[in-house]
Amino acid sequence: QVQLVESGGGLVQPGGSLRLSCAASGSIFYINVMGWYRQAPGKDRELVASITNGGSANYADSVKGRFTISRDNAQKTVHLQMNSLKPEDTAVYYCKVDAKYAAWAPVYDYWGQGTQVIVSS
Repeated sequence: QVQLVESGGGLVQPGGSLRLSCAASGSIFYINVMGWYRQAPGKDRELVASITNGGSANYADSVKGRFTISRDNAQKTVHLQMNSLKPEDTAVYYCKVDAKYAAWAPVYDYWGQGTQVIVSS
């Protein structure tokens, strides 16, 4: 099993910054894509940003130029630096990891418990 622990959420004023972190632990043979999703009240969960094992990043249009995703393969962590935050960024942010627990195993999706981000004055 793979466990994900997120940290870094909180309350911030518009224009401010937050950095989210997610650490993976447990039986991990290989991690492919790591990413961040978010879900605002009454809305579907959406992809915010993702990054491959090789470092290729993908961003939602709404966060391009403001958010930066990074990962440390040795530490099995993924981070999301969020700058110029807007009220519409308010949501629960979830870490997601696509990983294998053994060489012969398929890739599974693993989700963190979520961390709340509130952007408000």
